[in-house]
Amino acid sequence: MTDLFIPYRFKVSLYLQDNGQLICGGSFSEVSGLEASMEVKTLREGGRNYGEVQLAGQTTFAAVALKRGVTDIGDLWSWFDITTQQANYGYRLSGEIDVLAPGDPEKVLLRWKLTNCMATKFKGPDLSATAAQIAIEELELVHEGLSLERPDSNKGRAGSAGAGAAAGAGASTGVNLGTGVK
Repeated sequence: MTDLFIPYRFKVSLYLQDNGQLICGGSFSEVSGLEASMEVKTLREGGRNYGEVQLAGQTTFAAVALKRGVTDIGDLWSWFDITTQQANYGYRLSGEIDVLAPGDPEKVLLRWKLTNCMATKFKGPDLSATAAQIAIEELELVHEGLSLERPDSNKGRAGSAGAGAAAGAGASTGVNLGTGVK
């Protein structure tokens, strides 16, 4: 059986943080920037001559870029406009990025959750009568937390980082790090 080509494999949904109401969303061909980095702090201990102690530092998140997308709700531009020009400067939403199965566009393989998203860049398509119609060329989001869910997993295990994970957002149960540690 051959996999079907689905041009928009990434479904993006943005919700109000307080009541979970869907505000805007769309489907995109490319998503980049799902990344978290931790700053390592080193500590030199007296009497420890073989290396330094490595401590966990602050976690930072890269901006997420959504490219070549279409939307049926049509509110992505309105959200960007509200956060940049109107009285709601920095208006934040919660976000989900669903990775869809190639052969079954209804099946979600992975779900990335973003905490406190804010749109920082909106790039519309080049308008040409001979070009393929793309409603959104690029949308860039900054966020304060990133978590991963596997909706079809029986074990419900997920990895997470950031404020959303610390507050127990989503169905993340943590990762078993060894005997007796969770």
